[in-house]
Amino acid sequence: MLSRRMFCVAVCAALVGISTAAFAADKGDINGTWKWTNPGRGGGQGREVSLKLKQDGDKLTGTITGLGSESIDIKDGKFKDNEVSFSVIRKGRNGQERTSKYHGKLDGDTIKGKVENEGRNGITQERDWQAKRSKD
Repeated sequence: MLSRRMFCVAVCAALVGISTAAFAADKGDINGTWKWTNPGRGGGQGREVSLKLKQDGDKLTGTITGLGSESIDIKDGKFKDNEVSFSVIRKGRNGQERTSKYHGKLDGDTIKGKVENEGRNGITQERDWQAKRSKD
């Protein structure tokens, strides 16, 4: 009788472990380096962008390169329920700051979403972005 009870306890523990692992896999892993190519102006050659992300709870930190000549820290980074969001503030011509707001959804090794760019005269432009996890 005791061995039967121990068997039931072992089976229950295994099922809980499997359920916990499946739940963790559903949450996704956003940590790492993500790359994509921004389209060039007027159909010209695009520019490769690299985004390095580190998650701490729901908070994201990281840097982005390829938007200009320097690496830029991301701001207001969040990751929850496979949804990612962050802002990038960069200096434009004449020292003006421009903010780009990224929103996306993690699906395996891909993030797909939209980016809103502050344009001239306060006009916001939106476009799609899609990043792939880099193996480096």
